[in-house]
Amino acid sequence: MSGLPSIDRTPSAERLAFVGAVLDFKPTAFLARLALVSAYLVGGVDKLGDWPAALAEQSHFGLTPPALWAGLTIAVELIGAFLVLGGRLVLQGRLVWLGAGMLGVFTFLAALVANAFWTMPEGPERFGAMNAFFEHMGLVGGFVLVAILARKGAGSA
Repeated sequence: MSGLPSIDRTPSAERLAFVGAVLDFKPTAFLARLALVSAYLVGGVDKLGDWPAALAEQSHFGLTPPALWAGLTIAVELIGAFLVLGGRLVLQGRLVWLGAGMLGVFTFLAALVANAFWTMPEGPERFGAMNAFFEHMGLVGGFVLVAILARKGAGSA
């Protein structure tokens, strides 16, 4: 080897206990859901506050009529996020799966429309669109996991 000291990467009982304590901490699940839906909350509120920009965004992606698509986008972003965050507050958590499904389907479709890297020539724009597409697929996977956990835990995900 190179003479460098070896690093023990075996998880210690203390590290495992710390991770368990974080995962068992009541607010952790809510904070994780909040992190997952934060872009949708900000986006929905932003679009409500700047309707002309919301219309321009829809027009930019060729969605007509833009008012219909902007309204649907705002509704999905805010209602979906509210249902994911509501946890046990919304019908005892029975609709967390619906919010996660709304945002997951929305994110998947938005990625197809906004990040169609496969239609672009090689170069930095294609590279950026490809990264954004797969980041969005990661969010879709996160929403699927939220829906699964909510179904198994009656909304406590």
